[in-house]
Amino acid sequence: MVTAATDIDVLARFGRAMADPIRCRLLLALREAPSYPADLADVLGISRTRLSNHLACLRGCGLVVAVPAGRRVRYELADPRLGHAIDDLRSTVLAVAADQACTDTTMEPSPAALRRHR
Repeated sequence: MVTAATDIDVLARFGRAMADPIRCRLLLALREAPSYPADLADVLGISRTRLSNHLACLRGCGLVVAVPAGRRVRYELADPRLGHAIDDLRSTVLAVAADQACTDTTMEPSPAALRRHR
């Protein structure tokens, strides 16, 4: 059972990183091989500015690292085990029926929603 605050924080960070389709695509690309921002932007079909924001999020979550390579910076997964974890997660999620919605009925309403219903 996951109870330690650090374990919960790690899972929450991973979830936040995976919540955006572009960040998912970015992690999948980096799973294949380290890459430079310009190349990643081209592969993903997004602007370098947008890519930079997503890389900053993934760095902040501790999932990718920037590695100086001469005058350039190369990005790679922070830990090689992360690639295996992504593969395991993909195979697990793919086992779920495609038409099954992902809903969270346990979430509590926001304070603003509670005030509206009083």
